[in-house]
Amino acid sequence: MEQEQDPLDRIQRMLENKSTAKQITYKNLLAAFDQLSKEAKRVTGELKKKSKPGDQDVTIDFKKINDHEFQIKLAGDMLVFVLHTNIVTFEEESEVMKDPYIREKEINRYFGQIMIYNFMSDSIKYNRVNDPGYLLARLLVNHEGRYIVEGEGKLGVVFSQISPAPLSESDLNILVKLALTLAIENDLMAPPYPQVKFITLLQKIEKTQELGGGQKIGFRMSYHGKLDA
Repeated sequence: MEQEQDPLDRIQRMLENKSTAKQITYKNLLAAFDQLSKEAKRVTGELKKKSKPGDQDVTIDFKKINDHEFQIKLAGDMLVFVLHTNIVTFEEESEVMKDPYIREKEINRYFGQIMIYNFMSDSIKYNRVNDPGYLLARLLVNHEGRYIVEGEGKLGVVFSQISPAPLSESDLNILVKLALTLAIENDLMAPPYPQVKFITLLQKIEKTQELGGGQKIGFRMSYHGKLDA
C-alpha cells in the first residue's frame, strides 16, 4: 500500500512556492513605484513650466516622503501615492481571475498595490485629521510587471484589463496625468447646513480650521456607488 504523503511536506512546499512568488512580486512592485515616482516628478515639472509665472496662488509641487510614499500638490488638491507592502490576489469569482494569463500559472495571480488618494491640501496643511481622503485608483502589478488599474473615471477604463506587456514609462505618464485630471475635475461640496448648524465650544477651540470643511464629490470606487450630491 502506497504511503500517504505527510501533510507537513505539502504545507512546506506551498509555503515556499507562495513565499517565493510574493517576494518576486514585491521586488517588482518596489521598482514600479520608484519608476512611478520619477514619472510623477517629471509630469509635475512639465506642468510647472506651463504655469503662468505671476500666478502665485496656483502651487504645483512634488514631494517624496519616503520609499513608500510621495505627494503631488496641485493647487487645493493633494494627491498621495502610497505603496502597500502586502501582496494580494483577487477573489475566485472576480473577472480578473478568469483571464487566461492569470490561470496560466499560480504566480501570475499575485499583485502588489499602489494606491492613489486625493486629499484637500488644506487638510494636510492644517492637520485636519478628520477630513476624508478619497481613493482615486489602485494600480496592481505582478511579478512580470503586468498590471491592471481599478479606479474612477477614465482611470477605471483605460487600464481595466490585465496588460499584455510590462508597465512602461508611457503607461505611468498616462496614469499620473489621468489622476491629476480627475482630482481637478471633482470640486468641493459644502456639507449640508444642518450638519454645521451647531458646534460645541471644544470644537471651536480645537477644530476651528475644520468647521464647515467641504468634501470632494464622487470619489468612492465605482462598485461602492457614488456619493450623494
